[in-house]
Amino acid sequence: MVMDPKQNPADALLQIRSLMERSTRFLSLSGLSGIVAGVVSLMGLAIVYVFLEMLPFEQGVIYYIKALDAHRWGLDSKPFFVLDALLIILVATIGCTYFTYRKARRQGQNLFDALTKRLLINFLVPLGVGGIFCLALLDQGYLNLLAPSTLIFYGLALLNTSKFTFDEIRYLAYLEISLGLLGLFFLRYGLELWGVGFGVLHIVYGIIFYNKYDK
Repeated sequence: MVMDPKQNPADALLQIRSLMERSTRFLSLSGLSGIVAGVVSLMGLAIVYVFLEMLPFEQGVIYYIKALDAHRWGLDSKPFFVLDALLIILVATIGCTYFTYRKARRQGQNLFDALTKRLLINFLVPLGVGGIFCLALLDQGYLNLLAPSTLIFYGLALLNTSKFTFDEIRYLAYLEISLGLLGLFFLRYGLELWGVGFGVLHIVYGIIFYNKYDK
């Protein structure tokens, strides 16, 4: 970068800082991606309630006990939960990739560079470990621990990537982890807390990101 000798020093420093951030932080994350992830998560959760034939906060009904004998659409609870989770991940990933790519293209940035690879590795390693852990819980019949565990590992994955992107991601990570830990003590409300973490928080943060960074 060649500095104009007539350029205001403060403006020059801001320009240098901007260039440094672009090289060390992933700034193409779109707020619309968060909104899409939140909406898709809530839709997936709604399918769970339909499968279990229950309503959120329904008195006298414990979802993980009801899931033991649940059978609908030719599926038992275990394969259903796996398929529902895969569907949520697939649709959310497609939506997030599209809006993030669109923002990166608008900013003239390369989405698939070394920084993106580092971010993905730091995100996918704890998320992958959490996924295997949750599959083991499901296989062993610990359905009551699935919802809080997914929140905790997802929060850890966000925390692990927060150093590569916006600072707000770190606060979102703390909230996800806190909801997961809370869910360990209030197991019967695991689905509701999962909906808050993956649904409501994503939508709220998506709106904040969109208004702050996308416009």
